[in-house]
Amino acid sequence: MIAYLEQFVSESESNTKLQEEEEDGNNNKKILLCREMELQGSIDFDCNNSASSNFAAACKDFGGLNQSRPLGVIKPVGTDDLVRVIRSVISMTPSSSASSSSNNLTVAVRGNGHSINGQAMTDSNGLVILMREINPQIQILTRNHHNSCSNGGCGGGDVFVDVGGGVLWEDVLLHCYYSSGLAPRSWTDYLGLTVGGTLSNAGISGQAFRYGPQTSNVTELEVVTGKGEIVTCSENQNSELFFGVLGGLGQFGIITRARIVLQPAPHMVRWIRMVYSEFDDFTNDAELLTTRAECGSFDYIEGFVFVNSDDPVNGWSSVPLSPNKPFDKSRIPKTAGPVLYCLEVALPYRNGDNVDTIDKVVSKMIGRLRFIRNLQFELDLSYVEFLLRVKQQEEEAKANGIWDNPHPWLNLLISKKDISGFDQTVFKKILKDGIGGPMLIYPLLKSKWDARTSVVLPEGEIFYLVALLRFHLPMVGPSVQDMITQNQEILQCCTKQGFDYKLYLPHYRSDDQWRSHFGNQWSRFVERKARFDPMAILAPGQKIFSRNSNPLL
Repeated sequence: MIAYLEQFVSESESNTKLQEEEEDGNNNKKILLCREMELQGSIDFDCNNSASSNFAAACKDFGGLNQSRPLGVIKPVGTDDLVRVIRSVISMTPSSSASSSSNNLTVAVRGNGHSINGQAMTDSNGLVILMREINPQIQILTRNHHNSCSNGGCGGGDVFVDVGGGVLWEDVLLHCYYSSGLAPRSWTDYLGLTVGGTLSNAGISGQAFRYGPQTSNVTELEVVTGKGEIVTCSENQNSELFFGVLGGLGQFGIITRARIVLQPAPHMVRWIRMVYSEFDDFTNDAELLTTRAECGSFDYIEGFVFVNSDDPVNGWSSVPLSPNKPFDKSRIPKTAGPVLYCLEVALPYRNGDNVDTIDKVVSKMIGRLRFIRNLQFELDLSYVEFLLRVKQQEEEAKANGIWDNPHPWLNLLISKKDISGFDQTVFKKILKDGIGGPMLIYPLLKSKWDARTSVVLPEGEIFYLVALLRFHLPMVGPSVQDMITQNQEILQCCTKQGFDYKLYLPHYRSDDQWRSHFGNQWSRFVERKARFDPMAILAPGQKIFSRNSNPLL
């Protein structure tokens, strides 16, 4: 017993000594950083200070599944501050691999903190840069001095908006619409996201079938690379960086400015939902509308799965657009299964358009679709209200205290050839009771995406986005761990069934998983990393590359 106690005391003293050495090391790094960077902005090291809301926010993200305390949180004033940070981190890197790895600092960039699995976070050996207030300018350009995109992207337009990478899409919408009657062509469903954040992934919503993702609607970027260089890039200028950064998961540079294609915005939107009992009817109609000529289709096409029951969150009540027309469950065929499907479309129009004409256009467009008659819901609302439709849900969730709860979301891109199998094995079995949030599903066209970007897609021209947007409801629904376990079950099911799928907003923990995700594009991704961030300083939360003392080869 005495020997055991002596060993315990010895180990405790050793651990205390290691903690003291680590703390001393961190203090030294803080002193060196402050001296080296000479920021115009600020740097905060105090996570325990309750007044430090910036630091507290940087320790977590929207997913609520991870917490990690960085060494410091930086609030830059401008792009020059970003350069100072990157170059200071490089200068503090040990000169050889034999040197202490504790000086291998990393840099994570945080927009509005809406990542799900810690992608915008770092640990005690890293710095978090807050992007929201850097380059907040929004400037509309009307001169045709751009480099047009290809593959269904931005060619032909001559009106753009230059916007900082940390600006919210909501602010872009409001500025462009109310100052010039213009708007970007492609959106995300939730606009409380930063421009740089969505362009680093893809940016998908119901307009992507026609205009492509947001990455297909940008003509120029300003980027601070992992080498501390400010680079202006486009399809024809520094194109490897331009396409690498788009969908590049933050691995090659920090987007500080983007030039986005604009078009005249409508005043109003006819928002329509149609209910289906058969999955094949739902997908056939969705694909029909998606592949129709522009003059014969809608500008927005999405869909979702809901539970065939009176469940207040997952069931029939989630479909109606207004209380004036409730869901008539008697219309559901007796042959319907445990889940139903809703096709959601929108037709834009202007204030001067005749309502009767809009009615006729809608009737013609949906006349031959195979939805359940009298389970059609419509609502006319302004264009801005439609694009900000999720904001109302956000405000309600915040008022109810559930917005800050964990969100174990799962987003997949699934090939058309496997989407029916996914419905049979996942929607109708694993998720037949719902998930406590929306289950989105809608088709996209690969021809509207540029293969030169870093985004990887399933095979085939048509593929589907499946987004399982779970909200954890304490004391009511399953635990967070149960939700995560169910997500893992779904992925294992897809793999076992041999489905062709990719994670959207991917998160993996091993080299083999990342290699499998990128497939034959892995070597190109690694080459871009070696070229633009050779020491693997940027975006450590993605866990794709390990920090290096020596440049990647």
